Amino acid sequence: MNYELTEQQVKSYRDNGFLVIENFLSPEELEDWRAKVMAAVKERAGVKMPGKDVKIGEDDGINEDTEYFGKVFDQLINLWQTNEGVKKLMLDPRIGQMAAKLAGVDGIRIWHDQALFKRPWANPTAWHLDTPFWSFTDRNALSIWVALDDATLENGCLYFLPGSYRITRFDNVGIGKNMDGIFTVYPELVKVKSVSAPMKAGSCSFHNGLTVHGAGANMTSGHRRAMTCAYMPDGNVYNGEPNVLPDAYVKKLAIGDPLNNDAQNPLIYHK
Repeated sequence: MNYELTEQQVKSYRDNGFLVIENFLSPEELEDWRAKVMAAVKERAGVKMPGKDVKIGEDDGINEDTEYFGKVFDQLINLWQTNEGVKKLMLDPRIGQMAAKLAGVDGIRIWHDQALFKRPWANPTAWHLDTPFWSFTDRNALSIWVALDDATLENGCLYFLPGSYRITRFDNVGIGKNMDGIFTVYPELVKVKSVSAPMKAGSCSFHNGLTVHGAGANMTSGHRRAMTCAYMPDGNVYNGEPNVLPDAYVKKLAIGDPLNNDAQNPLIYHK
């Protein structure tokens, strides 16, 4: 695993709000990730996340138009909680170390993982932010996105608006159908030149949860598979947004309570 970050990479991430790392996984590691992720996906049988009775393509309360959004990507959350193979991958302290160094924090907890698969001819993913969906409020939160297949301009690679995380806010504007919807909230970003992030399988990117990002349509007859994980800097507290937290856990939380439950959000790295 190519996990040692240079100071130049850290600077690039902090300047732009994202970073692409080529050849993050060795060929052998890539095959291991593919095998473990696909085994976990098969075990789930379409259930989106533990503790919630929602399947892929059904209304999850985030988007009302399930016919459209069900064809953007298949999303399976917290596979680490239901599969030991994926748990081993996600709890790797080397990745936690990378996330902590990029974010400039001492400790990193898993917020949630996601398998994100674009099927053949899938719809584009409009410009959006991540952190406003989450149950904590932190400008340093970030995610890793690992390409399990080549992510190309043709099959729906990621795009970023560099530097956007410096001005975006925590109000949740959702994810719409229209790619330009984000600019009704952030008109000052409409002239920012977007950056595409095509990646060979086994490469990865990190991006800040307040960096505006999206993905193109899959204009091919093949799949575009990615495994991702969102990270919460250690020390955060509950902001009242349930997000992916189990209902039983949410009932015990009050706004301001520390999110330090290792069964739900394990600490994978600390200095």
